[in-house]
Amino acid sequence: MTTQELITQIKKKKSFLCIGLDVDLNKIPSHLLKEEDPIFEFNKAIIDATNHLCVAYKPNTAFYEAYGLKGWKSLEKTINYLNENYPDIYTIADAKRGDIGNTSTMYAKAFFEDLAFDSVTVAPYMGKDSVEPFLAFDNKHTIMLALTSNEGSFDFQTKEVDGKELYKQVLETSKNWKNADNLMYVVGATKAEYFKEIRKIVPNSFLLVPGVGAQGGNLQDVCKYGLSENIGLLINSSRGIIYASTDTDYAKKAALKAEELQKEMADILG
Repeated sequence: MTTQELITQIKKKKSFLCIGLDVDLNKIPSHLLKEEDPIFEFNKAIIDATNHLCVAYKPNTAFYEAYGLKGWKSLEKTINYLNENYPDIYTIADAKRGDIGNTSTMYAKAFFEDLAFDSVTVAPYMGKDSVEPFLAFDNKHTIMLALTSNEGSFDFQTKEVDGKELYKQVLETSKNWKNADNLMYVVGATKAEYFKEIRKIVPNSFLLVPGVGAQGGNLQDVCKYGLSENIGLLINSSRGIIYASTDTDYAKKAALKAEELQKEMADILG
């Protein structure tokens, strides 16, 4: 999916909501555990109930890899279901990969070619030769960690190096990489006060923003400084939506939670 196609979907749905499909078998409704593939059945119901309210889904691959081959198969079934039934939905493999050369190319092939995701998250610590192999794929996006919402982000990301915070140097440097137009960035919602500075460096890039809802991030604060001329935001909510209920009505309750955010976004977009 191209950036313009994503923008078109956002305007059509009046939503820039991304729903995180982080499935924990200890948290899903117990009746699903009787199914042959409880993870996929959970995802399928969530997707069917919420697809009209969001523009993207983001499975965190750790929640699938933890269950071995069965979990990977559930991930494959989930992305295939999305691509076959809701092709206008943007898909993000939240894998946070980061390695050099041929290894990054193989990671990219796994998510872009084999699983056919639209995008994948990556860690930039190893520099351009760990990220550019992902950027080489046409009509695919690479979503690079920039300023994250976890407590440990202050260990490195906001430290000054030669008088400038490291996350700012990461953003500025990445703009010069080959096919940098295919870059998006992860910026945590709990860092709302930083969005103004980030927009000075990447005024038009899309930002994937986790942390709204269960992690305490505020949508209004993020949009105040983070919205760009082309919207430029994908706001992710995972636990706050998919675990709204642990009963048989879980999909319906998830849709109600998603609708709350979508309506707030519609008001912001005007």
